[in-house]
Amino acid sequence: MKITSVNVRKVEKEDSRMKGTASVLIDDCFAIHDIRIIEGDNGLFIAMPSRKTATGGYRDIAHPINQEARKMFEDEILEAYRNEE
Repeated sequence: MKITSVNVRKVEKEDSRMKGTASVLIDDCFAIHDIRIIEGDNGLFIAMPSRKTATGGYRDIAHPINQEARKMFEDEILEAYRNEE
């Protein structure tokens, strides 16, 4: 699996920890949209797209299964975010 494209849109909203959103294209054939870029207590991280459950919690719609895949997504997305003007 290879991330072939990352598009980032910065969000400048006062008092918001959300700094942007990203869309990722995998192997030029599968897209994941609405990945959030969040400013946490220990720096930037990504939050995969999710939806609210009937009990009020949230459940990821799409997400990496292991730490290696999560790191690959995070590294590519945060690099694109930092390079965005």
